[in-house]
Amino acid sequence: MILMEQRELGRTGRGVSVVGQGTWQLGGDWGEVREADAFGVLDAAVESGVTFFDTADVYGDGRSEQLIGRYLKERPDARVLVATKMGRRAEQVPENYVLDNFRAWNDRSRSNLGADTLGLVQLHCPPTAVYSSDAVYDALDTLVAEKRIAAYGVSVETCAEALTAIARPGVASVQIILNPFRLKPLDEVLPAARAAGVGIVARVPLASGLLSGKYTEDTVFAPEDHRTYNRHGEAFDQGETFSGIEYTAGVAAAAEFAALAPQGATPAQTALRWIIQQPGVTSVIPGARSVEQARANASAAASAPLPQQTLDAVRDLYDRRIRAAVHGRW
Repeated sequence: MILMEQRELGRTGRGVSVVGQGTWQLGGDWGEVREADAFGVLDAAVESGVTFFDTADVYGDGRSEQLIGRYLKERPDARVLVATKMGRRAEQVPENYVLDNFRAWNDRSRSNLGADTLGLVQLHCPPTAVYSSDAVYDALDTLVAEKRIAAYGVSVETCAEALTAIARPGVASVQIILNPFRLKPLDEVLPAARAAGVGIVARVPLASGLLSGKYTEDTVFAPEDHRTYNRHGEAFDQGETFSGIEYTAGVAAAAEFAALAPQGATPAQTALRWIIQQPGVTSVIPGARSVEQARANASAAASAPLPQQTLDAVRDLYDRRIRAAVHGRW
């Protein structure tokens, strides 16, 4: 098993690998994934030094959690912090974010994961008003007091939501979209999190695969893949799919980004390395649908830091091709 750099995940007090494993893909929203293939991905991640899995109760309506629970039962030696999320299986209104519902959602996730106490539970991009509700944080504190969860955090769509949550003393971590095509969190969110001791989990790190450099304007995704059905925010926030960038424009920008990859590194590894280098980032959680992808993603943790010239080139690319479309929205 490879040893990977560990960073403390904010107020959880737990160390996690700088590259984690996102498991949205294992739920089925990116096309069908067989159970054996899912276990292979998780095993490859663990053997590559990953100690942080991120999932949610809505991924495959619980399938992702169940797969992780079964995998960890078979691998008791895997020292993995599992972070799950709750709230997206219910109607998205603030009135649903109450203690009774939290307990019911939590019971389902604990059953799926086969754990009495969940290491980290995150509100899953709830309505904006939820982040400002004293009652919501009181309810989350109650879950901690009842030992249902060890710590809680939030997953957000916007930087404003992140800043609201960071100001709350019980919030351990914030999960936010951060990648070379989504730079706004660098302005205020990451500095605020560092000052408050709040962990930052960077999600959608490859802009739904755009930053891998493998897609063309003619690439076709499966009908059940969100990159087909959510390009304009039809099912959930548009920013979750291709980081909110119009697909054709994203393909062109990705081709330019690919040219920045150092010798011996793929564009995807370069994007992950860029995220790891941002001050305040705790862990980045790329997804994977194959053993090879999981291993390649994890290897970014051991790659050489990107030089300032490359960092400057990423900023220039963003300013020229991306900023106008996304910076003001999220």
